[in-house]
Amino acid sequence: MSLTAKLMLSPVLVAQALRTRARLPRLPEPAGEREGTVGQGMTMRLLITGDSSAAGVGVGHQQHALAPRLAYTLATAAAARVSWQLRARSGLSTAQTLALLLHAKQAAHTLEADVAVVVTGVNDVVDQIPSRRAVAAREALANWLRNGCGVQHVVFAPLPPIHQFPGLPQPLRWVAGHDAARHNAALCSWATTRNDVSCVAMVVPLNRGVMACDGFHPGEPVYRYCANAIALHIAQRVWPLLHF
Repeated sequence: MSLTAKLMLSPVLVAQALRTRARLPRLPEPAGEREGTVGQGMTMRLLITGDSSAAGVGVGHQQHALAPRLAYTLATAAAARVSWQLRARSGLSTAQTLALLLHAKQAAHTLEADVAVVVTGVNDVVDQIPSRRAVAAREALANWLRNGCGVQHVVFAPLPPIHQFPGLPQPLRWVAGHDAARHNAALCSWATTRNDVSCVAMVVPLNRGVMACDGFHPGEPVYRYCANAIALHIAQRVWPLLHF
């Protein structure tokens, strides 16, 4: 989408964004364990981090969210013992996700992991962060995970198809969807330049039936689909290449 078109629509977009922010219910992060161990075999230490979708907003309990389901599915797919932990918070951009992890490290939390899964990007779009800055934040995050936590490989989940979010009005939904597609293209292009980073290829068709009540966050079917896709990606493309 051209910058000219976006500028022409900006008064409408700002008004819609403000009304949408006021109208959408503020969903809580789900209750439940944020760490655990599942499976048998060689141990894989897994760190899941990011924004509200990483934290599981949209479902009532962590057992229906991304992290525990991902760990369980990965343990089966990789025939491994997966020791997992979730470090995520609703509303975080990619840069703020790194700040969250830095704070956790300073608080003496153990963050060592072999594989990290990062779920961010929607708030980069919401906050109108340019895609080049978002990629720079992802690079800083990946570098810190490698050097500060011993992570061998960082898996980035792609941004969802925001143009399908039923909770957003048009043309805000259309414009945000174009922004998300641009961020995804930049993410995937950058990921190909590194052998310790990858982006999961998945297409998630969204509608009110699979999303949370706000029409903005994932529902249980979306978390289940994403957990399966990420688990297979790690089991097939990442796990066999790790060094112990």
